[in-house]
Amino acid sequence: MSDEINNSKIDSKKISDAESRINYLRKEIRRHSKLYYENDAPEITDYEYDMMFEELKSLEAAHPELDDDASPTHRVGGAASEKFSPVAHKVKMGSLTDVFSYDEVRAFVVKCIEKLCVEGEREIKFTVEPKIDGLSASLIYENGLLKTGATRGDGLIGEDVTDNMKTLKSLPTRIEDTGGELCVRGEVYMPRSVFEALNAEKEENGEKPWANPRNAAAGSLRQLDSAVTAKRRLDIFVFNLQYGPLYGDGRLPESHSETVRRISELGFPVIDILKVTGDPDVIISEIERLGRARDTLEYDIDGAVIKVDSLRQRELLGENTSTPKWAVAYKFPPEQKKTKLVGISLNVGRTGVVTPTAELVPVRIAGTTVQRATLHNIDIIRERDIRIGDSVILQKAGDIIPEIVASVKEDRDGTQIPYKFPEKCPACGGELVFDDSYDALESGAARCINAACPAQLERRLIHFASKGAMDIDGMGPRVVNLLLENGHIESAADIYYLKKEEIASLPRMGELSASNLISAIEKSKERGPTRLLCALGIRHTGESASEAVISKFKSIDALFDATEEELSEVDDIGGVTAHAIVEFFSLPETRLVFEKLKSAGVVTAEKENGENGEKNANGASDSFSGLTFVLTGKLPEMTRDEAAALIKSKGGKVSSSVSKKTSYVVAGEDAGSKLTKAFELDVPIIDEETLKRMAEG
Repeated sequence: MSDEINNSKIDSKKISDAESRINYLRKEIRRHSKLYYENDAPEITDYEYDMMFEELKSLEAAHPELDDDASPTHRVGGAASEKFSPVAHKVKMGSLTDVFSYDEVRAFVVKCIEKLCVEGEREIKFTVEPKIDGLSASLIYENGLLKTGATRGDGLIGEDVTDNMKTLKSLPTRIEDTGGELCVRGEVYMPRSVFEALNAEKEENGEKPWANPRNAAAGSLRQLDSAVTAKRRLDIFVFNLQYGPLYGDGRLPESHSETVRRISELGFPVIDILKVTGDPDVIISEIERLGRARDTLEYDIDGAVIKVDSLRQRELLGENTSTPKWAVAYKFPPEQKKTKLVGISLNVGRTGVVTPTAELVPVRIAGTTVQRATLHNIDIIRERDIRIGDSVILQKAGDIIPEIVASVKEDRDGTQIPYKFPEKCPACGGELVFDDSYDALESGAARCINAACPAQLERRLIHFASKGAMDIDGMGPRVVNLLLENGHIESAADIYYLKKEEIASLPRMGELSASNLISAIEKSKERGPTRLLCALGIRHTGESASEAVISKFKSIDALFDATEEELSEVDDIGGVTAHAIVEFFSLPETRLVFEKLKSAGVVTAEKENGENGEKNANGASDSFSGLTFVLTGKLPEMTRDEAAALIKSKGGKVSSSVSKKTSYVVAGEDAGSKLTKAFELDVPIIDEETLKRMAEG
């Protein structure tokens, strides 16, 4: 009997662990889906997303009692944006089951053949075509005229982007009238040559380049101004009939390959690479061929699609909840390329951290040409035994950030040179300090601690004036660089002693810009000690840490005498941050800058009733006193900053991480890992409305 009880406890624990993991995966997949489909700003690679999705499917299959109709495994892509009119798809724009190995491809083919043989089918063929990495869209024609173009959205409701679709020169706006409403499906993409030209233009204008052609295409198709879309020179491949007549005499196509041929005859651009075969070996060979051809194509592909060709046989095979049983998508693994490391350059950040960057023979990977890749620190170089002159394997982390995975030791011929990290700062010649040790060979991150280092100074000043710090409107990187080049500033304090005529004399500034900047500088004096501490750019001391420190010490002045022990007692402040703060305030140049800031009238201490000296209408400004809140997700009405301001105005604290000391987690739409952590620690979770009611008492 006791064994049965123990086994029951073990089973309960397994179910509990599985449920926790399932909930976490569902939340993360929803968050990453939103980033990918709606914001066009993915944080992880397609491969990493696919692996999370596959794990969730496996867990749900193993625990059917935990299945949920709202799970991402039962849905498609993202949601329609409120910026565009909604379009209801008459035929669901579904997705495909992803497979990641040739064994899975063979298993799919064999399963289809076995099932169809049971149904009496004998000639069973499959199509193999490239999987375009773009944005899926539907096109509705009425009496031969393009009536509606829509994004996929969540598969049921998409966005009306008709005017933008009409800017695609290869897409016909008029076709042969086949006798009714015709709907086809295609994939919108940005050609590689266009992507590279537009990105070069962006970089020349000082704008942030797109991460890859897929993001560029998605963002361009969803522009509110179709003139902007037209300039992006997008293109499309049409690959599927959704519904409607393809022939004027009412005939129906018998196969997918016939459908593609007929779509092409009507004037639609189609993929000219389509293989029809019944041989599993030929299917695998075609996938391999497409993989080898990726670099030669004018469009990006991230896999191959394998479908049963006969439309009648597809009906016999049927559908799963959200995917067809007659098709799969083979996904290529993360793309890796071999190139040569020709040198290592060093970059000095605003906190003095010196980061090595690999200089490479240019190579095209994941949609862009790469000739530089981060090496992070000396540990990475040593652990991977990366030498100048090495052949190296390159890939993109998150399909965005180039990184070196490994060196190819078998390519060495004796000319390769082991890299020796310098002992002096490349920007100022000052001594470098290596974290955890003062020996370059024994440590990772190297730092220049010279406060006068010019490379640090520029980045520190840009940070000081940024929105999250002193928020000096109009003092961006270009203006900071001009002020430094012309000798008008040498420290953050000098900003408050600038004269209007000095600013007006700078290139492309003038009287009006100078007046506006002087006004913004004056306004920034009242930001308060929390913003000022954050603006000083101390290592590990961001907005949350600055708020916690000032909440305890009340002023910047007090930090000159604070000890590491005292700082470590502050919530959210660990030993590393405490050491960094003490180190910063022990420097004589810090005292000089601080005194100049005070003399200029910059507020360095909290006012009597809090940083803004405000009370609410009832005279009670401390209804949240002693409470710590964590904000996560998108709130219905307030921004995160507005919610944080409300909490602070009532005497509460806002932390960036969930811990046992957290009083409440305020959760909105698409809340992520913080919500999972709150569940694990039994921290109370509230919504925006509850927060407002609590604030009102």
